[in-house]
Amino acid sequence: MKAGRTLPYALFSPLLGVLHTASFAPLHAWWLQVLTLGGLYWLLQQPSRTLKSALCIGFAFGLGWFLSGTSWIYISLHDYGGLPVWLAGLATFLFCSVLALLPATACLLFQRLRPPIPRWFSPLLFAACWALSEWLRGTVFTGFPWISTGSAHTLGPLRGYAAAVGVYGVGFVAALCAALCAHALLRSQRAGAACMAVVLMLLAGAAALDFVPFTQATGKPISVRLLQGNIPQDMKFDLQHFRASFHTYGQLVSQQRADLIALPETALPQLWQEIDADYLRGLRQFSSSTDSSLIIGVPINDGPGRYTNSAVQIAPVAIATYPAPLVRYDKSHLVPFGEFIPFGFRWFTDLMNIPLGDFTRGSTRQAPFEIAGQRIAVNICYEDLFGEEIIRSLQGERPATILLNLSNIAWFGDSIALPQHLQASQMRALESGRPMLRATNTGTTAVIDPHGTVTATLAPFTQGSLNASVQGYAGLTPYARWGNVPVLILIGLVLLASLLKQRQRRN
Repeated sequence: MKAGRTLPYALFSPLLGVLHTASFAPLHAWWLQVLTLGGLYWLLQQPSRTLKSALCIGFAFGLGWFLSGTSWIYISLHDYGGLPVWLAGLATFLFCSVLALLPATACLLFQRLRPPIPRWFSPLLFAACWALSEWLRGTVFTGFPWISTGSAHTLGPLRGYAAAVGVYGVGFVAALCAALCAHALLRSQRAGAACMAVVLMLLAGAAALDFVPFTQATGKPISVRLLQGNIPQDMKFDLQHFRASFHTYGQLVSQQRADLIALPETALPQLWQEIDADYLRGLRQFSSSTDSSLIIGVPINDGPGRYTNSAVQIAPVAIATYPAPLVRYDKSHLVPFGEFIPFGFRWFTDLMNIPLGDFTRGSTRQAPFEIAGQRIAVNICYEDLFGEEIIRSLQGERPATILLNLSNIAWFGDSIALPQHLQASQMRALESGRPMLRATNTGTTAVIDPHGTVTATLAPFTQGSLNASVQGYAGLTPYARWGNVPVLILIGLVLLASLLKQRQRRN
């Protein structure tokens, strides 16, 4: 490619990546993906495109996307981790560069397999390559599917596909629609009309699926109180302000009864075994006297060098039965650097001032909490980014009827991380056909119905409780039954067909 042509594409591609970020919360401009992914498809279809240039275009797109979409990582590293500006900035850039390798790989694979002249099969191949890269991003090295393409459509017309094929399936359809729109501009008027007809069929399919009741109400609604203490992150583990968290949440708990009262992740910032006995006795007395069940985010010590990021249930039973067996959920999908130290990076974590930074993983299958006739499946922090893990609680003899996320993303300040995380929870509700409750330290505390709609919320960075009546749901969506397997099979078939077509052309 001539040098004069390279520069405009090099500038255009990261701009598309930045616009791609705008398709997610808080702007919710899902329709921008027609421009961003369609523009990326158009760039890759230029006659002079080479494997190297396709790789560069995909990397530049990804770098623009992740630098703009996950810039809040800098806040946790610098403001709360204590890293100097240059090192926090460099670490954030390198992290986003690693993420950008996935869309770069998608573009490289598409360029390697696409026909020399744009054919009807090209948009399907682009969608398969894109969806594969998104699945890999959510899987490789424990995964980081933040702002996964399909998550942008929690409020868009493609949301109907979430219950059927999950977030990666929605991302596949979104990439296909965008590529078809761009393909229509590259082909004849007749071929373009056929492309738009397929787009309309895909939209109609999503609308039809959105009305299918895959899950049904079960049992009676329960009363819920979701607590938001709004404890600043720089004070949460500071010994001088240590008791503030205990006092704040003690006051919030005692204000009113509810079938379920949920406290955020590490709401009590002390090992469970070391919490003052009188404080716990007060919580137990309140639980039993008001017939309220408490779910509390707290770290637990299971022996020398074994700590878990957990949720503990305090159930309303007679005081005479104490000490009662500890009913708990232990976080199983840990955050690299924040909750476990990847091999070879001890030096990096030693530079940061992050407490409780090396946890033990919990089991991948843990029983839901039984509360007032409903079964509550807890997930902690960014575990709700992984739909294939959330649906495990919906399978088996006693499937969950309500999902509950406990989070503390005060690590990222007043940034777009808060609405982005809320949007991820909305996608999990759509995939599972279950309500998702969110109890967070600084936001966003919310109630999400089984259709992915936020029905109640607390303003971020305020202190209070969110009261709601929540109905449990039973039954399995297609995604809850089969997970990502159908989408991965479809991706595999498309790539296999592309390989066979390419071999035919060579012969």
